[in-house]
Amino acid sequence: MWAKRAVDEWTTAAAIKGGAIFRRINRLEKIWGDGITPKAVWHIVKAAAMRVGIRNLAPHDLRRTGARLCHLAGGELEQIQFLLGHASVQTTERYLGRKQKLSQAVNDNLGLEDT
Repeated sequence: MWAKRAVDEWTTAAAIKGGAIFRRINRLEKIWGDGITPKAVWHIVKAAAMRVGIRNLAPHDLRRTGARLCHLAGGELEQIQFLLGHASVQTTERYLGRKQKLSQAVNDNLGLEDT
């Protein structure tokens, strides 16, 4: 919830009612433009990583880590796929570094006996 609180505080302080949450700020600390570029995100992540002594960190590493943390917290593959905006579940599986366990059909565990 801390992340949502931080974003809520930012959108209130910046008077953002819609559109991109993160915006550019000029030298006079005025918000301008409709958002930030992917290159700006890359620079922000790199600078933050360097401040804490992490080398070779890219924004995509954070995306992959977020997906894995969601999975470890019990998130379903389809939920994570939706969150990441993947068209293919195989892409999400690669992010998680694992494949679905399809060796046994889920309906085999229903406890129904052949009659």
